[in-house]
Amino acid sequence: MRNRCERFGQKVVFGIIVLSLVAVEPALAQNAVCDATGLPNMVSGFFQLTTGIGLIGVVVVWQANSLAEMFTLGPDQRERLKQYRRQALKSGVVLVILGPLYSVAGAMMGLPLASCIDLTPL
Repeated sequence: MRNRCERFGQKVVFGIIVLSLVAVEPALAQNAVCDATGLPNMVSGFFQLTTGIGLIGVVVVWQANSLAEMFTLGPDQRERLKQYRRQALKSGVVLVILGPLYSVAGAMMGLPLASCIDLTPL
């Protein structure tokens, strides 16, 4: 019985240590990113670049599905293509909404990255 209690206590202590390291480390990293010269602009540019490439991918998938839909014969194939097109559209919406949502929510929560990095897609 005592052995189980000791193991449980060790697991709890280990969990608290890991949780405290995980909770503190991102805050330290955010301050380092904001304090670095030019790094916030690089992160913003990377986000805008990847968002632009993702939106181009959504347009390509949408057009390819529209083209493939013209040559399909069965109704299930058309339905699958429409479902795939809807999924691509949802992904595009997430790409466009995620950055500004983080900026607004991060500013409300007081996150340092939200104030120094611009995550608007365009």
